[in-house]
Amino acid sequence: MIPAVSDPLDGERTTGARLPVWDDGDRAAASLPAPDDGERLAGELSALGVRPGDVLLVHGSLRSVGPVAGGPGAVLAALRRAVGREGTVVVPSFTPENSDTSPHYRARVRGLDAGAREAVRSSMPPFDPALTPAPSMGALAEAVRTAVGARRSGHPQTSFAALGPRAAELLAGHRPDCHLGEDSPLARLYEADATILLLGTGFDTCTAFHLGEYRRPGPPLRRYRCVVAPRGVRQWWEYEDVALDDGDFAALGAAFEESAGPGDVMTALIGAAPCRRVRLRAAVDFATEWLTDHRQNGS
Repeated sequence: MIPAVSDPLDGERTTGARLPVWDDGDRAAASLPAPDDGERLAGELSALGVRPGDVLLVHGSLRSVGPVAGGPGAVLAALRRAVGREGTVVVPSFTPENSDTSPHYRARVRGLDAGAREAVRSSMPPFDPALTPAPSMGALAEAVRTAVGARRSGHPQTSFAALGPRAAELLAGHRPDCHLGEDSPLARLYEADATILLLGTGFDTCTAFHLGEYRRPGPPLRRYRCVVAPRGVRQWWEYEDVALDDGDFAALGAAFEESAGPGDVMTALIGAAPCRRVRLRAAVDFATEWLTDHRQNGS
């Protein structure tokens, strides 16, 4: 267990923050699915094994799915139809854009001189769980984050957003010094026996594998830094956490799929996209053992 730290977001709406709602009637109407597309997508999700009452962690590439009348809102509506009133849809709403220790930042400043890099750092807005977008997570994740009634966890780098009756429960208690470990929504999703939907994406995007990084013996640590605004005052905050590395997740996923038990991985087309429905517990348990065996100590 990571030792207790003071919350750099103290005073802000963090865990369970309610998101702004659409008040533009035209925009809300545009998010409603055309009957044919909505029913087709929901039927394909059901055929893949998505069931009413599921807690569904979704990684989605709408470009892979292909054109859908109604766009991201239509896909979200189909997901919610598939899981029903008792189901909950969860997405990553990560924000590497407000950090100077993220790969996103390193790519952004590559080739810039010191002055230009400092200008980029100075322009980074602090994380606000109610307002900060997650553009690198894709249009579907943003549709969830901005939907009426959505909840969002409070981590300034690796928050999750969710819709459904279990959203608040699953997102509560996301410690700011724990990206994706035991004090994050991933552990709550594991406890809830959640299902992963890789909607046109591969195992290289499977966030749940990161929980296996925390659970292997002696995971390496590193320093992280991002912009926060406790009590409305913008400041940089630095903390230590497990060194996250998804560089071998494609190989890990291939090994998991090859050895998966009955029902652990199901495949089908959703729209034009090859998709997988994955049992989260099975994926995390396999990842913990595989990473222990395949990564060198300290890496």
